[in-house]
Amino acid sequence: MTKALQSTLRDSAIARWTALLLLALAMFCSHVFMDILSPIKDLMLSEKGWSSTVFGTMQGAETFLNVFIFFLIFAGIILDKMGVRFTALLSGAVMLVGGLIKYYAISEAFEGSAIQEWFTNHLNYIPLFEELGVSPFTKEMPASAKVAALGFMIFGCGVEMAGITVSRGVVKWFKGRETAMAMGSEMALARLGVATCMIFSPYFAKLGGYVDVSRSVAFGVVLLCIALMMFIVYFFMDRKLDAQTGEAEEKDDPFKISDLGKIFSSMGFWLVALLCVLYYSAIFPFQKYAVNMLQCNLTFVESNELWSSEKVIFIQYLVMLVVALGAFMSNFSKKTILKVSLMVMAIVALIGYCYMGYMRGSAEAIFAVFPLLAMAITPMLGKYVDTKGKAASMLMLGALLLIICHLTFAFVLPQFKGSSIGGTVVAYVTILILGSSFSLVPAALWPSVPKLVDEKIIGSAYALIFWIQNIGLWLFPLLIGRVLDATNPELIAKLNAGLITSEQAAVQYDYTWPLVMLACLGIAAFIISLILKVVDKKRHLGLETPNIK
Repeated sequence: MTKALQSTLRDSAIARWTALLLLALAMFCSHVFMDILSPIKDLMLSEKGWSSTVFGTMQGAETFLNVFIFFLIFAGIILDKMGVRFTALLSGAVMLVGGLIKYYAISEAFEGSAIQEWFTNHLNYIPLFEELGVSPFTKEMPASAKVAALGFMIFGCGVEMAGITVSRGVVKWFKGRETAMAMGSEMALARLGVATCMIFSPYFAKLGGYVDVSRSVAFGVVLLCIALMMFIVYFFMDRKLDAQTGEAEEKDDPFKISDLGKIFSSMGFWLVALLCVLYYSAIFPFQKYAVNMLQCNLTFVESNELWSSEKVIFIQYLVMLVVALGAFMSNFSKKTILKVSLMVMAIVALIGYCYMGYMRGSAEAIFAVFPLLAMAITPMLGKYVDTKGKAASMLMLGALLLIICHLTFAFVLPQFKGSSIGGTVVAYVTILILGSSFSLVPAALWPSVPKLVDEKIIGSAYALIFWIQNIGLWLFPLLIGRVLDATNPELIAKLNAGLITSEQAAVQYDYTWPLVMLACLGIAAFIISLILKVVDKKRHLGLETPNIK
């Protein structure tokens, strides 16, 4: 029997890390599409006539069905009942359908269509939702934004379903092994999609010398097709594992409402869920506005024809991949010389990348460094949690760094307006630290969930945490947009009076108060993480203990 167990795919390091790679690549593609419009917010304002409020409402629509129709709860039930394979394929298909709808809304084919006319005249008022102030559509939204929001809602159902499915898949393949390192590695590789989006979304939008924002969305749709392919390959690999171990993919025990009661009765679960929603609400919504925030606060060096060429864009992306892969692979090298060499290579490449971003005068290229430091330290932190523990302490540190970074963006960065070098250096350092803060959460938080609930309801537990998280991911993109318009009345008045163009207005917003709001989320997250550490010590939840026994 022991010999048979040792021959399974799960006991092969190559096989289980290959399974992880398939899941990570699928999530990489989904992360690109998730923020595909974020680096071109200024173009959406100038080309499509969207306001910051409209942009924020559309971006927040991603999680609307998950929050108000409770789709994520149903997704967790589907995952527990049908298993990882079925749910992975379903999530990939749903993401693709939503992506195609969003592409159609932004494309030229939508202009002048009967669908545009219908959405222009309808969904301007939704009873109850309007009174509660949670309507996904507003009277100010043009038809293109409404349909894009509808597609983003459907995509959001798929991507969040994929998130809980991937988390469950990692637990399935790595339980009792390097679980935190695996989750941290998956998150690090997936979030490389953020950098890819920041580099290529503006590139495709401006390709050929004229602006067409639909090309950026089309690029994202192609990647969603690739994500579905990754899930299909994983399907067959996971089925082979179950055939070897004799495990059933579907659960024998039907889902019961009482299962949710077991989750809700865990104080540790609630603290982790609250920490999750506070922390992620200060990160993901910020990503959707970060490029525009830099455009409004930085003075860029004037880029010449050489630095603005397409070749430089691709070269910079290749340099970024050297940074990411060098830093990431150094975590897996057992030879000290090779480990040090990879890190030195990554550091040199990072300096080169930052210089290229500065010379290009590109806000999106500057923010693209966000996940790069995380590529180096997320697996490292995951390995530390696996072998040493201290997950609750890491969450406290992550919240503290989050506060510092948002306050730096709010009050320090604007002081360097007029200095292209000083402002860019402050921006780079702050973004890198914010990325490292972000890496603490996947390495410490997600692997802690199996310690808080029974194994058979892990899927439902992840779904509930994601659902609570989605409340923040729906609310704060909308709030940031509304706060921006509310705290920039003079700018809005000039735009409405025709004194400035939409292109000029798009890069003149004052982001101070939205950033203060996000810093307050970090303060709340720090308090919750402190309480979590105290509760863990009293109730022996095991959050500070190693994952590997």
